Amino acid sequence: MREIVDLNCDMGEGFGQWTLSEAPDEEIMSLISSANIAAGFHAGDPNSMDRVVKLAQTYGVGLGAHPGYNDLQGFGRRYMKTSSEELVNDIVYQIGAIREFGRRHGISLQHVKPHGALYMEAAVNEELSEMIIDTLSKTCGTAIIFCMDISKTYEVAKRVGYPVVREFYADREYDASGSIVFARNVARPKPEDIAEKCVRACKEGVVRTVEGEDIPIEFESICFHSDTPGALAIGRAIRAGLTDAGITIAPAATVLGL
Repeated sequence: MREIVDLNCDMGEGFGQWTLSEAPDEEIMSLISSANIAAGFHAGDPNSMDRVVKLAQTYGVGLGAHPGYNDLQGFGRRYMKTSSEELVNDIVYQIGAIREFGRRHGISLQHVKPHGALYMEAAVNEELSEMIIDTLSKTCGTAIIFCMDISKTYEVAKRVGYPVVREFYADREYDASGSIVFARNVARPKPEDIAEKCVRACKEGVVRTVEGEDIPIEFESICFHSDTPGALAIGRAIRAGLTDAGITIAPAATVLGL
């Protein structure tokens, strides 16, 4: 049984007057232990970054940079063909923005979690994962990298001894390979079903796939998305379910013992 787990959510995913999430950032921030804050390329702008980073400091939530492809129109969920070197430079640029707003508000950078298509590209691209982790080790010290259990990112991090957290996706389906199944138009799920799924994953270490079979799953953090319909109710249900099951919710650094 997993007795302590991080609960993370992607935050600040708007731009100017446009907001993607149906729930206010401050309401979701009060439920989670780590926040992945959009850094301006797939969503976010200087004002939103400043506001959401300050919220993380206020609520004692682990600060994370959420860099993505330079793709506002596609919300960073479209693969963009470019070199690993260019992608890493984009990542450094975005991390720097979040880290500086963190310094402004007296909160240090806890982790980095690539967004959307960039996250999935790193998961299968060993060269990119190596470059990301090498760059983090040189620029961010011990900022944790978030990734999936079955990913090149995790393999590389473990091989070089870099701090890494594996995620369990509460509001996404899994297939038999252990990969998450993406859907562009996500239906409004039942919060109680998602909470039960998370508690079972913590207690039994398994998840039910779209094929109807249970597969083993290993993780240190549970993720739900602020743009999933009903995100606020989902976050509340997950937190209540974990707490009722005796599972402690804490920032990723605490879960890893850093």
